[in-house]
Amino acid sequence: MKILKTLFLFFSTVLLSHAQENQDVVIKTQQLSDNVYMLTGQGGNIGLSIGDDGVFMIDDQFARLTPKILDAIRALSDKPIQYLVNTHWHGDHTGGNDNIAKQGAKIIAHDNVYQRLSTSTPKTPKEALPVITFNDKLHIHINGEDVLVFHVDNAHTDGDALLYFPESNVLHTGDTFFNKLYPYIDLDSGGSVNGYIDAVKKALIVVDDDTKIIPGHGVLGTKKEYQFFLSMLEDLKSKVLAEIALGKTEDEVAVNSDITKTYDDLGYSWAFINSEKIRRTFYKSLKE
Repeated sequence: MKILKTLFLFFSTVLLSHAQENQDVVIKTQQLSDNVYMLTGQGGNIGLSIGDDGVFMIDDQFARLTPKILDAIRALSDKPIQYLVNTHWHGDHTGGNDNIAKQGAKIIAHDNVYQRLSTSTPKTPKEALPVITFNDKLHIHINGEDVLVFHVDNAHTDGDALLYFPESNVLHTGDTFFNKLYPYIDLDSGGSVNGYIDAVKKALIVVDDDTKIIPGHGVLGTKKEYQFFLSMLEDLKSKVLAEIALGKTEDEVAVNSDITKTYDDLGYSWAFINSEKIRRTFYKSLKE
């Protein structure tokens, strides 16, 4: 009886915590052009195109936030969600897939996103899987403008997609940009330091000084901020490679705070990726 009571109290606390967490999340809307918007809440930043053709959506955060996200969308349009593009497979960007699909949206993603979601544990519901996949690039024509979708190899994961709206001059980078934060490079999902750097360089080709950049995480960005992010990646790569050349071990690099001091002082550490973890990630990826 005592064990049952303890379990009851534990699960009650967990449920209360999740309920409180959900209640505290506010979905904020930021208009970037006549018909392109950015939604922030908890998880990956959402992009929206709103127009006569309906709603075009990029990423969907967590399932429990779908009602709030739909409220934010309905405040902009009463038209159906036609398409949802997943920038990669992580749950903070795809957690609402099932819910959004039930709204009638067709899910689009890179081939590797389908592969990872369809073989994940726990099993992803069929309704949450992409129904349209692509290998390299894709053009979508909706709401009076083109959307250029392009894949970058082995960056944040092996299935990253970036989306550019030329007429609106808005780029959604997915998690190939963490604005003013250390990035998460998922080595277990095919991500790599070199691929990540190449992805940022590729993305910077299509933007100009007026481009509004929706990062995967962090505040709305500019070309200058994306360039600084690239310089940080290249700086960390250079410093970690120098340590590797000296025969330093992963643990030795992990405790060497001088490598990341410039960015630690700027507050780039966050809950999921602190300075030690980013040093370990760079070491593991570059050592290979």
